[in-house]
Amino acid sequence: MKRARAKAPFPRRPIPFLWRYVRLRPVHFGLLFAIIVGAASCAVGVQYGMKLIVDAMSAADRAAANLWFPLGLFLGLIAVENVLWRSGGWLGCRAIVATGVDLRLDLFQHLTGQPMRYFAENYSGALGNRISQTATATAQIFTALTWNILPPVVDFLGAVVVLSVIDVDMAGALVGFVAIVASLILVFGSRGRPLHQRFAEEGARTNGRLVDVVANVWTVKAFAARQRERERLERELGTEAEAQKRSWMFMEKTRLLHDLSLWIMASTMLLWSVLGWRSGHLTAGDVVVISALTFRILHGSRDLAFSLINVSQQFGGVAESLRVIGQPHAVTDPEDGRAFRPTAGAISFRDVRYTYPGGQQVFDGFNVQIAAGQRVGIVGPSGGGKSTLISLIQRLDDVQQGAIEIDGQDLREVTQDSLRARIAVVPQEIALFSRTIFENIRYGHPDASEEQVYQAARQAYCEDFIRALPNGWDTQVGERGVMLSGGQRQRLGIARAFLKNAPILVLDEATSALDTHSEIEIQTALEHLMHGRTVLAVAHRLSTVVRFDRILVLVAGHVAEDGSPEALRRQGGAFDALWRLQGDSHSRQPASGNPWMRLRRAGT
Repeated sequence: MKRARAKAPFPRRPIPFLWRYVRLRPVHFGLLFAIIVGAASCAVGVQYGMKLIVDAMSAADRAAANLWFPLGLFLGLIAVENVLWRSGGWLGCRAIVATGVDLRLDLFQHLTGQPMRYFAENYSGALGNRISQTATATAQIFTALTWNILPPVVDFLGAVVVLSVIDVDMAGALVGFVAIVASLILVFGSRGRPLHQRFAEEGARTNGRLVDVVANVWTVKAFAARQRERERLERELGTEAEAQKRSWMFMEKTRLLHDLSLWIMASTMLLWSVLGWRSGHLTAGDVVVISALTFRILHGSRDLAFSLINVSQQFGGVAESLRVIGQPHAVTDPEDGRAFRPTAGAISFRDVRYTYPGGQQVFDGFNVQIAAGQRVGIVGPSGGGKSTLISLIQRLDDVQQGAIEIDGQDLREVTQDSLRARIAVVPQEIALFSRTIFENIRYGHPDASEEQVYQAARQAYCEDFIRALPNGWDTQVGERGVMLSGGQRQRLGIARAFLKNAPILVLDEATSALDTHSEIEIQTALEHLMHGRTVLAVAHRLSTVVRFDRILVLVAGHVAEDGSPEALRRQGGAFDALWRLQGDSHSRQPASGNPWMRLRRAGT
């Protein structure tokens, strides 16, 4: 078997993750960096131009003073600065918005590659929120770096250059002051990262639970649990609020430390410059530029500190999202990316071993051969391995040992999408999108013509109820198809399978939500759909599989009984007992007489 494709792993740390998107647009981000540096440099140059103007105006001979050059330099730098800022805004909009789109698509692509058990372990609402929040946090990080962090840094470097021309000692003092303040802020701020990350975790968890309650609002109403859920949500929000307050108050402490440090720095620099002017060492223009740069650095560094704290918070949110969404895929495509090409549809399980991540073993040395075109019913007690068997055939998870082959092709050696494209599935719970009926049926074959969609609906006996709806084919089915009955949703799912026209058909309780009359109609339609295809049908209603070629009775991951329905009934085992039990709707059988219980006690 070929190993998984050797490709760069999905970044799970914020800096490599963000750098990935900078590298996607090096020209955009490189030019944006140059523009912002140029604009901030012009802003420092404007302050120096003001010094030249003041010095020229302070000359004893006003008529001889050369005022026009510094004035022209001053006005020219202002014009260039404005042009650069606006250019940076235009380019930043293009780069950062496009990055948000790429980022969400990449997170979605990675998220949908996770196995189904991953989605059972995580709130779907929280996962969706994390993608949106990561995009928002990334935009805020790039925005802060571009307009709130880079300009103050350029201001500081420009101030050092200007002060070096005026007074080297003063420039050295400025460097020392900023180094001390920056070190204090960085050391103190880094201690707050766990608080910011905890707030992000609590926020994601609370949002996920809120979505979970809203999605199950029928249950909340049916059990008169509105007040109970409100109290539960109140506790959850209280925990989140405490985490938010701790994060917020830590930011306030950081701001206080920053403000105190900068007050000391500004006071020292201004007093120094005034004393220098009184001694004749500095000109009036020098005092003006020192004052202007000091206050510019004062305000800029305040913005810088707040932005660094905000960026630290956003990094915490990104890190939390990557911790959850960025987990490595348990199921990966093969290195060569070979497409699955079925010929007849023969399925083979060879010494399959599969254990859930928690350690519960389902299959150990499982062997079954299913001939091409054979219709196989899979029955048995809950926990016997029926759903896992169906999941492994679709490669929603991989076996730990052994192999599953279709037409001699190991499923781990073909791409997942090409495999699933050749398998039509009708699950017990039909998942519908909040789109029109036409779009939901066409989901089974996006390139199908309108007539093909209509034909699939007719085959699944959907046409009558669709025409009876207010908007017919254009009716919006609502979230998860809430506007339709369970039977109507299952008919649409069956119509999808007709439209997909795949060589392998998987039915997972496909008629469980239908009334008797509808089930008879659908069984007739399924007879046509199953013709010439390999069919695997999980069933609790044995009437669903009465005409199948073969029945597998699965108990505790083993085949307890295997044969045609007629042969198993003559055998008088568990299948026959269950058949007779379902045949008499008024019969009641104690647990000790349950056929599945007998098989379990036998140690099968």
